Amino acid sequence: MRKKKIYIAGPMSGIEGNNRFIFHAAAEFLRSDNIIILNPASLPIGLTEPEYMQICLSMLQCADEIYLLDGWEQSKGARSEKTLAEKLDLEIVYQNGVEFEMTLAQLSY
Repeated sequence: MRKKKIYIAGPMSGIEGNNRFIFHAAAEFLRSDNIIILNPASLPIGLTEPEYMQICLSMLQCADEIYLLDGWEQSKGARSEKTLAEKLDLEIVYQNGVEFEMTLAQLSY
């Protein structure tokens, strides 16, 4: 059985810790035996923004779905990733709901 690949997109620049905690919480929320998570927050710290985008757009091209975190609209990078996902005809899923918030609460303890 082929595993589904989900790319996580959302705001990073200008947010404390580059919003890595929320990206990792989303990865935990989405985690399943049948899913491969493509998480930009797993990349090493210290690359330039263009280097991150180059890697992230390549990751996105391998995905079946993009999972957009809240606030993605304020991120130039996430908007670009969503546009590419649309061009690639990927499934687009938006973060919302109580289940994600419950995962977030569990991880913050």
